[in-house]
Amino acid sequence: MVTYKDAGVDIYKEDKVIRALASQIKFERTDAIKPADLKGHYAGAIEFGDYYLVLCTDGVGSKMVVAEMANKFDTVPIDMIAMNVNDAICIGAEPVALVDYMAVEDITEDIASQIGKGLNDGIKESNINLIGGETASLPNMIKGVDLAGTVLAVVKKDEIVSGKEVKPGDLIVGLRSSGIHSNGLSLARKVFFDIANLDVNSKLSHGKTVAEELLTPTKIYVKPVLEMIKQVNVKGLAHITGGGFRKLKRLNKEVCYKIDELPEILPIFKEMQKLGNVADEEMFKTFNMGIGFCVIVEKEDAEKIIEISNHHNIPAFVIGKIEDSVEVNGETKKETVLVEYNNKKMIME
Repeated sequence: MVTYKDAGVDIYKEDKVIRALASQIKFERTDAIKPADLKGHYAGAIEFGDYYLVLCTDGVGSKMVVAEMANKFDTVPIDMIAMNVNDAICIGAEPVALVDYMAVEDITEDIASQIGKGLNDGIKESNINLIGGETASLPNMIKGVDLAGTVLAVVKKDEIVSGKEVKPGDLIVGLRSSGIHSNGLSLARKVFFDIANLDVNSKLSHGKTVAEELLTPTKIYVKPVLEMIKQVNVKGLAHITGGGFRKLKRLNKEVCYKIDELPEILPIFKEMQKLGNVADEEMFKTFNMGIGFCVIVEKEDAEKIIEISNHHNIPAFVIGKIEDSVEVNGETKKETVLVEYNNKKMIME
């Protein structure tokens, strides 16, 4: 069975690398501009009067390799923007501006035009301004094109959603993803191109080509989530990216997140699992599996969250609940994420 690690990505090693890097960052300003207490969350923030200024930074990742194979670059900028704005809204912040960074080996006017179109589509959907950026020609360092960006968002101090209020009894509402989004592409490419020997134009069993599936842009959840925050007491928000439902642990770490009512798994994930003989556990630890965002609310508010999401043409479902502890093989587990699927109980450590 193929794993994400076989494809060159070790998520546990990445965790250790991040901890090693963060352990050396000790300096903080001592004036009134103080960082918010959000270590380990989706976004960083600093105090600015009655507000927090929020920053997120991310890139397209190896999805750009597929864009180069297909010579189609007009969707990947949407992924870059989505990775940033979807993280920013996880603390209740409204994204307002973007600066981008493009590093290139060489680039044509056609590719630049496609990237420009994607940037415009992404900022329009996110309702933000592109206020600047940088392009660097680095032929000795870069193969092809790499695109990243940083988003600025704002939130009033008394309106921040930290996730600390999440408690047993709350429900987890899952918002549909558009597909693979921008995570797990190393494993997806290994399955489709190395194991199954397909190319980007190959048709999959459900009718779409590999390129159509892998280059479907990440869903941007800004508009529905900001509306939810205004209308409902939202207690926790999670962007489900690389590592899958493990991301829920960025919220309240003292509870259990039990995912046991998942909707139909999207065709792209079924196809990858079948072609690559990928274990259920590996799929759920790598991909979003059809749920791109989670909203945690009290039981009586779940239907309103679903109603708002559906109004924005994003199907939503109650997919689980918060518990004090969970039982797995007769053992009591605390402070973890449990996914029940295919008659299996899988701990997402």
